[in-house]
Amino acid sequence: MKVPTTRDLLKSIKYFANLAPVPLERTEAALVMLAFQRGETLFMEGEPCKGLYIVQAGRVRIYKTSPEGREQVLLVAEPGDTFNEVPVFDGGPNPATAEALEDSVLHLLPRKDLLALIEEYPALARGFVQVFAARLRHLTALVEDLSFRSVTSRVAKILLQQGREASLQITQQELAAMAGTAREVVGRALKALEERGAIRLERGRILVLDRRALAEAI
Repeated sequence: MKVPTTRDLLKSIKYFANLAPVPLERTEAALVMLAFQRGETLFMEGEPCKGLYIVQAGRVRIYKTSPEGREQVLLVAEPGDTFNEVPVFDGGPNPATAEALEDSVLHLLPRKDLLALIEEYPALARGFVQVFAARLRHLTALVEDLSFRSVTSRVAKILLQQGREASLQITQQELAAMAGTAREVVGRALKALEERGAIRLERGRILVLDRRALAEAI
């Protein structure tokens, strides 16, 4: 798979897509490239915010951890996605923890550089407002799922959202964090979906056999 250039990556992001050449060059010059191995932590909840992160390759999960150690995934960021915008603007600490789900390459746009760009180019702010609105819709849907859907329904929805691949490399622990429940409960939900003929469980992977059956379980 062809990895996009940094310039192409910036142009694919709503914040920067319509920037003129000069501010786009300034943005690109401010980026710091970072590489993380699978399972490596990018930053911890409560730490000072370094800036905005942009995924060029790989996947990163952003999650909260309860005092009891239970995890809730807020976002899985893929190539072209950004995250950690909120503390950039409110000056607070990182609101969640970020961990690489696979070997990943990212770019960090330091907070001071991003704020300076927005000060000079106010049109950038409109893009951030649009993305904040989309993130709010996503979190509202997450609250709805946790409040009103059964675990089996939530797991079926997550599996459908993982893409159209028939074989999904996702662990029950990862599913539990995304569904906001315990691994044992996810195991029972997966067995129920397998009994419906929607999936088949194999060692280390989940085979999607019938996407319609998954949709009907939501």
